[in-house]
Amino acid sequence: MPLVTITVQKPKTIDFKSKVLSAIHEALVSVGVPSTDRFQRVIELDMDDFRFDPLYPDAATPRNSDFVLVEILWSVGRSVKVKKAFLGKAMELLAESGLDPENVMVCFKETGWENWAFAGGRQIHV
Repeated sequence: MPLVTITVQKPKTIDFKSKVLSAIHEALVSVGVPSTDRFQRVIELDMDDFRFDPLYPDAATPRNSDFVLVEILWSVGRSVKVKKAFLGKAMELLAESGLDPENVMVCFKETGWENWAFAGGRQIHV
């Protein structure tokens, strides 16, 4: 169960946020996540509360106020090959929706299966 968090600078339209979340979800599904496994949140911060370097470490174009930080918390065990496939698909879909992939940073966080209780406190994978 991936938990997707996107952090953006205020203000962002519903359309902008929907495009990002849809692209990320479709890319997750492309690497084996069930299509019904959608848990996403958006954090919108004021410019003073969300700071980033425009080029670090190797951005081809400067990041701007449409910069998106994508954090994906998912269970441990996915290979580098799967992560690269996800990244390729996500960037492709984001570009198709009009967003510059150079303005997107992705961070994967992994946790053991025992750290998930999906409903009612039940740990179904332990």
